[in-house]
Amino acid sequence: MDTVNEIRQGLCSLGIEFGSTRIKAILIGADKSPVASGFHDWENRNEDGIWTYSVEDIMEGLADCYATLRKDVQERYGITLTKLKALGISAMMHGYMAFDADGSLLTPFRTWRNTNTEDESRELTELFGYPVPQRWTVSHYLKEIKDGAAYLPRLDHISTLAAYVHKLLTGEKVIGIGDASGMFPIDTGRNAYDAEDLALFDSRYHGPKPLAELLPRILLAGEEAGRLTEEGARLLDPSGDLEAGCPLCPPEGDAGTGMVATNAVLPRTGNVSAGTSAFAMVVLEHPLSRPYSELDLVTTPDGKLVAMAHTNNCTGSYDAWFSIFREVLEAMGAEVKKGVFYDTLLRLALKAEPDCGGLLSYNYISGEPITGLNDGCPMTLRSADSHFNLANFIRCELYTAVAAMRVGLDILFDKEDVALDVMNGHGGYFKTADVGQAMMAAALKTPIRVLSTAGEGGAWGIAILADYLSSPKPLPQYLEEDVFASAESVTVKPADSDLRGFDAFFRAYRRGLEIEKAAVKNYKED
Repeated sequence: MDTVNEIRQGLCSLGIEFGSTRIKAILIGADKSPVASGFHDWENRNEDGIWTYSVEDIMEGLADCYATLRKDVQERYGITLTKLKALGISAMMHGYMAFDADGSLLTPFRTWRNTNTEDESRELTELFGYPVPQRWTVSHYLKEIKDGAAYLPRLDHISTLAAYVHKLLTGEKVIGIGDASGMFPIDTGRNAYDAEDLALFDSRYHGPKPLAELLPRILLAGEEAGRLTEEGARLLDPSGDLEAGCPLCPPEGDAGTGMVATNAVLPRTGNVSAGTSAFAMVVLEHPLSRPYSELDLVTTPDGKLVAMAHTNNCTGSYDAWFSIFREVLEAMGAEVKKGVFYDTLLRLALKAEPDCGGLLSYNYISGEPITGLNDGCPMTLRSADSHFNLANFIRCELYTAVAAMRVGLDILFDKEDVALDVMNGHGGYFKTADVGQAMMAAALKTPIRVLSTAGEGGAWGIAILADYLSSPKPLPQYLEEDVFASAESVTVKPADSDLRGFDAFFRAYRRGLEIEKAAVKNYKED
């Protein structure tokens, strides 16, 4: 059947992912490949010390993203999108959203980027004997309890961004297990919130109701999570053309959709997502021997335990530098297409010295808890005898974008003897694939594979999870046989010279953290 008839008959599944800088929609056909797309650019704001997006940002972004998808379908195929086979919502993981019984947001949405819950994170990690990062929902909730937030008596439920948008579309307070694992520790044997930890929390802290009653109900990949209501259909498509009634998969976090988009849901597989933030995930064969503050424990969308090394910063610093370089070109009257501009600059890194010629950089636009920084100060350093040229500078920016992530992975490889065959890469860091793969392979000491589908990212991953609702197969089998059987890929192994070069850079990076801390302290005091 051709694509036009698939769309007309409602045989296509839609995935929408709320990323840090872009909301993206991907419509896939029966062969699981994208047939249309839409997007909406947005940006978080720092308001009174809190990184946030408003409800208006969320609502407008959702509708505008769908509108651009609808327009793409019309322009490509000459038809109006009216019905869907299935729908899925994904979003950046973690953070905190608190609602009253009417569904009104009681306090500004706190994104994953906030680093103001250090004490709560440490306290909960000690209480549970399980790593609870600052950005987890329960860390933010505990801070609200300790601060005596005035809205707490009216609190009805807490949520992640993906679960919130899903509820707007279906009326259901549910969440995928992967996204839930960024709210509270998961018992992977029962595929549920850890009952012992829930009891420990309630016995020590006194919220308005038991914590279990505040959290959304957990569902696994493949379980129906509700259906698109008439109200939800109008939120998506104010024109009134989209029909209600299609099923939705459980709402997931961007970590889970990244695993799906890279076919990394079995033990000994892993994936690295690198864009505004970065995280490397390894599906574990067995639990870690003890908790580490540098590592999160999350799950695949079907409930397998995953170790995650998460960093708040990745490409933002070199994007800012590249913006300056474009201003130079524009001031000189030159015009270069953005794609050509990025490719040209990034490929200079392949001509650089393996150790960046002694240059050092920190990409800390915001804090980086994995290295002990609750606030950030981007900076570049060089000694008088450093080889300061453009190629070395570009490689230095690419190295620092992923250096903090290496801190967590060193624990997995060196202390926990975790075995990994290959890392699957996706995200903006790999847009100039040969460069991103070479730099990441050196940083992670592991071959990096990029699939031909990786550029579609998490929006494609959640579309795949929506389509999976109609499959009777286990998720790994479905991905292997129905999605990736004929997928093309390119794998880059780390060059010995690059391994030595990154190790030299990384030693300087670890020593220089004291300089970064001093710079942060200086700016905060001012």
